[in-house]
Amino acid sequence: MKRPAMPPTIPGFEHISRHWYGAHDVFCAKVQPGDYYITDQNEAIYTVLGSCISACIRDVELGLGGINHFMLPIHHKDKQAWQSAPVSSAERYGNYAMEHLINDIIKHGGSKRNLEIKIFGGGRMLAKMGDVGADNIRFVREYLKEENLKVVGHHVGGNAPRKIYYFPQTGRVLMKTLKSMHVNKICEREANYLHTIDSKPVSGEVDLF
Repeated sequence: MKRPAMPPTIPGFEHISRHWYGAHDVFCAKVQPGDYYITDQNEAIYTVLGSCISACIRDVELGLGGINHFMLPIHHKDKQAWQSAPVSSAERYGNYAMEHLINDIIKHGGSKRNLEIKIFGGGRMLAKMGDVGADNIRFVREYLKEENLKVVGHHVGGNAPRKIYYFPQTGRVLMKTLKSMHVNKICEREANYLHTIDSKPVSGEVDLF
C-alpha cells in the first residue's frame, strides 16, 4: 500500500514534528511539554506524560481537535501561596495552556457547545517537588467545571508515566503505561520544563471565546 502524502497543518503549527504511524496508517504529530497541536485532518497526536497533564479536546461534529501538554509552574515551597492567591502565575499559566487550545479549535470552526474533553496524566513523579501531578489534576478539573465543559473520559494520578495517542476525528485515545525504565528520563525532562516555566512565567491573559 502506497503511503499517502503528509496532510497539511493548520497555520501556526508547522513547527510540530510529524511522522508516519504505520500501526494505524496515519501521520502522527508529537506534542512536547509546554506545546499544543490541533488538526482537522485524519491524523493522530501523541505525547508522553509524567506529572504533566494533557487535555484531549475536539468538536464532535467537525472532528477538529487537539491536545496540550502542561504543568503548573509551582514548587512545593510556593504551594500555600498558590492556593490562597486569587489569580496566581500558576493559574494564569494553566489558563493559558487550556484556553489557547480551546480558542484555536473555535477559531478554526469549532463550537464550545460541541466540545468533548478527555484528560490524562498527573502522575506522582517529581518527589522532591511534592505531588505536582495532584495539583495539575485539581487545576484542570476545576477549570473544566468552571467553563462548563464536558469531560467524557480520564485517566489521571498514579505513579507511572503514560504515553497517549489521540485521534481527533473520532475521539479515540490509545494509552500505554510505561515501565520503570522510562521514569528517570521523563522526570528529568519534566524537572527541566518546570524550571523553565518557573523562571519565565506566562504574562497576560487569554480570553475564552
